[in-house]
Order: sequence, then C-alpha cells, then structure tokens
Amino acid sequence: MAVSIAQPKDLEMIHPTASFKDNLKLLPTIENLTRIDLLDGKGDVVASIENKPGKQGSLAVYNYLHLHFGDITADAAKHGLDVFAEHTIDAKSRPGAHPNIDLLLEILTMGKVLHVGLQVSN
Repeated sequence: MAVSIAQPKDLEMIHPTASFKDNLKLLPTIENLTRIDLLDGKGDVVASIENKPGKQGSLAVYNYLHLHFGDITADAAKHGLDVFAEHTIDAKSRPGAHPNIDLLLEILTMGKVLHVGLQVSN
C-alpha cells in the first residue's frame, strides 16, 4: 500500500439533498481507498477513517471533500455538513455520537485546517 497526499482534482461540487443516502450516490467511489488520515499543520494525524462497515459513508464524504477542496477548511466543512444531511442534525443534538461530523463542526467553528493523507490499495 502506498501513502500519498493527493492534490484536488477537477471535480464538480454536488448539490446535497436532505438525504445522506441519496448524497452518497453522488460521491466518487472509494473502492481503492483503504484509509484517510487527517493531519494538523505539524503533520500529526489527528483522526483516521478506515474503509470498513460503519465508516464508509464518512470515508466517501471526506474523500469527496479532499478531491474538491484539497484541505479540509471551513468552506469544506460547511459543505460536508450539508452532505451529511440528517446526520448533521443528529450530531448537533448528540455530541460524540458522530465523531467525523463533530470534527467538521469543530473545523467550522474553530477555523482549523486539516490536510488529507490517502492510503490506497494497489
């Protein structure tokens, strides 16, 4: 497996619906992606999302955000929260229940920027 920090691709931004399930159908495939590492400004991994059941939706969203925005900035976080749709509403009412959404909320409110490291299968 190779680790790379890819550059954003020429990817058109989706227009999220009110349904996370429907939004997932609009996102690029993650079939060759094994993990995303989110890195702070020092290069330290602050979070990882693996390609496994229960995490694949988050992996797809963060991959899409990376492909469209590059780094996970406040603008990327806002759009990601829209993509997560009804799960964002639930996360706001139950902090800790959706850690990958909580991270986007933190980026949005704190103005943090995270870099993305992709791990792909050969």
